[in-house]
Amino acid sequence: MAQMHMANAFDPESAPEVPARTAELLTRREAVLSASYRLFYREPVEVVRAEGAWLYDSAGRPHLDMYNNVPAIGHSHPAVTEAVTRQLGRLNTHTRYLTEGILDYSEALLETFPAALDQVTYACSGSEAVDLAVRMARFATGREGIIISAHAYHGTTALAASLSPSLGVNNSVAEAVATVDMRPGMDVETLAAKVRSAAVDLEARGHGVAAVIFDSIFSSDGVLPDPVGGLAAAADVARAFGGCVIADEVQPGFGRTGTMWGFSRHGVEPDLVVLGKPMGNGMPISAVVSRREISDAFGASVRYFNTFGGSPVCIAAAQGVLDVITASLLPRHAEQLGQVLADGLAVRAGHTALLQDVRAAGLFVGVDTPGADTAAAIVNGLRERRVLISASGPGADVLKIRPPLVFDEAEAEVFFAALDDTLEDLEPS
Repeated sequence: MAQMHMANAFDPESAPEVPARTAELLTRREAVLSASYRLFYREPVEVVRAEGAWLYDSAGRPHLDMYNNVPAIGHSHPAVTEAVTRQLGRLNTHTRYLTEGILDYSEALLETFPAALDQVTYACSGSEAVDLAVRMARFATGREGIIISAHAYHGTTALAASLSPSLGVNNSVAEAVATVDMRPGMDVETLAAKVRSAAVDLEARGHGVAAVIFDSIFSSDGVLPDPVGGLAAAADVARAFGGCVIADEVQPGFGRTGTMWGFSRHGVEPDLVVLGKPMGNGMPISAVVSRREISDAFGASVRYFNTFGGSPVCIAAAQGVLDVITASLLPRHAEQLGQVLADGLAVRAGHTALLQDVRAAGLFVGVDTPGADTAAAIVNGLRERRVLISASGPGADVLKIRPPLVFDEAEAEVFFAALDDTLEDLEPS
């Protein structure tokens, strides 16, 4: 979503003729919204309502959403709608008053983490949470250097953007940063060696290592769930250089990869964990989960207050999300349905050159294609059949598939049927 060279981005210069209503909305949008915004697909999709894994346009036509990880438990879930409505009618203030809801939720949330991660600080967005986690790591270590993946995306605040090479060549990466080039098929030893090289580089430049921060699924690097154990090896290296380990769980967290937290697949226990988007199913809430010694030292010396971070209404939404995830065993469901997707895609990759390597962890799937043009053609072909995915990776050539966690087998069949039609159209005659 953050990459400026998205293979499936709407380009008004080369877009096909669009319906009159779409053209009118595009004209109005261009008049009032910043040029920073981007639209998906050759023909943008107008959405007016949503439910479960489906988005509906102004003509009432359903579109299968296989991209949006934000509504983790499905669009317009009644558990969130009812909790938010009820709380909004009672109270919505901030964390400087005593409210019980935030305590109930924090206790329940922390139960899903290793025991040493026992403190939580709330914000409104993943970007804010990344910003805070990095500040905490730098304070704890007295160092500045940060190790990231070479095509990382960690957010849009000045600090988070400086750790986000995927935002494009005109986005400056911080000087006190070293990058690790991630590749499919890389083994644990190679990853550890690359992290060590980055740490040595930061030491040589006088920054030291404050932290390594990795998205636990390496989404912007092309969806790289392997090597399993790689994050643990990276953590060992960072700690050997005196740094902290930050797991960015904004995309892989809350059950998406088949475990509650993406870092768990790797057998690593971070020092700080960043949570965001799916946490409130679309409501603006994020958090940093941390070891007590880090948050206590930071909090004793640095004031941090976020007016809307952890507000009662957003906490109510988050509680609804967590309740549904745990009661419905959605991590297990994600693992099972993700395997259905991965297996079906692998079969098709064996019969066409348009699909190559398939990589998956739960309902987070990446599929290599021969190039960005092919990826864009598949993405837009599916959009024409009202199935929505996207593309990712340094070359924008990886299909990125991550439906809501309530996605089911019947919806998988809808996807496969649309994909088969799309591939048939694109196969050279």
